[in-house]
Amino acid sequence: MQTDVIIIGAGAAGLSAAKELSKQGISFIVVEASHRIGGRAYSEEIAPDVWFDLGCAYLDAGPEAKNHIDESNPFVDFAKNQGAVIEEYRYDAHYNYNGRPLDENEVKAQEQYYQECEEAIRSSVESGDDCAISEIIDLENPFATPYIDMMAVTAPKDLDEASAADFFHKVEEHISFNTLRGYGNLVAQWGSDVRVSLNTKVESVDWSEKDVHVKTVKGSMRARCLISTVSNGILAARHIHFKPRLPDWKMQAIEGLPMGAENKIGVHFTKDVFGPDASGYYQSWSSAAHGAYIDVNLLSTNVVSVFMGGRFSIWMEQQGQQAAHEFAVDHIAELFGNDIRQSVGRSIVTAWVTDPWALGSYACALPGQFHQRESLPLAIDNKLFFAGEATARANGTCHGAYWSGIRAAREVAEVLN
Repeated sequence: MQTDVIIIGAGAAGLSAAKELSKQGISFIVVEASHRIGGRAYSEEIAPDVWFDLGCAYLDAGPEAKNHIDESNPFVDFAKNQGAVIEEYRYDAHYNYNGRPLDENEVKAQEQYYQECEEAIRSSVESGDDCAISEIIDLENPFATPYIDMMAVTAPKDLDEASAADFFHKVEEHISFNTLRGYGNLVAQWGSDVRVSLNTKVESVDWSEKDVHVKTVKGSMRARCLISTVSNGILAARHIHFKPRLPDWKMQAIEGLPMGAENKIGVHFTKDVFGPDASGYYQSWSSAAHGAYIDVNLLSTNVVSVFMGGRFSIWMEQQGQQAAHEFAVDHIAELFGNDIRQSVGRSIVTAWVTDPWALGSYACALPGQFHQRESLPLAIDNKLFFAGEATARANGTCHGAYWSGIRAAREVAEVLN
């Protein structure tokens, strides 16, 4: 089978690349190893007509969208055009330590510490450093534990493995929206007009000749160019055999930006056990147990999302779904009382580190490796092109992946046309 371009992966990056190539009149084939499109944008029904996003859940948009196109989020407009219910994230933050809310003075001290951490990171980066975040913040502060928990979800690695420079590489300020029927469903609906060969795992890519030859579990095909949108986890694990091997500079970039671990547990309650003013963001921690980062009852769905990051997330994934469920319910009960246990319905526990098509949540730079962000998106020999959230300025986001696909497709079009 012959085509102009083979696209590996049908997440937001692969789908946007396909749509852009179609506009350019360039033929393509999209192959996807999974049984579905969307990649790490994926919604499941946790209760009848109640949806939970296992992957990306926040439709982020940066403040400079008019000047920086990659800060815009096309899925916001798509949702509005489809009549989807979306809501800007404007919820209050709540902090609970040892089962009680922080008092006013504690809240001020906590906010001051978080601000000091941010200023320390920024100052370090502006001076040209690229060290671990753990080296430049006060880890002895009483509020270090919730900060570490929050950052492990954000990075998503523990702070001794997270590049300070990479943290500020992201689009810092943004507006977030949630959509009632799930971000994953939105992406799947948007991408439904792209023809994709599902359950088509790529085994090898031979780019030693004029054309690129791709071998899949369903047969072989060739093209003038290839766009890879697979995760850095898959590339680092060499689950796709490249002939010749990817050059050292590319592998160094992939390995310098490994996949982090962010998982979450969605717990549905059979009734509203939270009260009218309880919806929002919580951090819960104690002197005796690991803390949690929690979203409560957004969009009045009676669903609570409990987030975990870094090594703890990896460990919890290994313990299994029941252990994660119990961890989540225990933290929710600590916030709202043990009576809520009577109304616990179904839960969903993610496992991105062991997901065979991702091997992690999203990519993040190791200390000293932030400079690899520049190398990761670069094409090889005008044949192999790279897209996906790891290659985007708004890395770790669905709209970042979208814009990376557009970029890669336009690079291909320049070569082919």
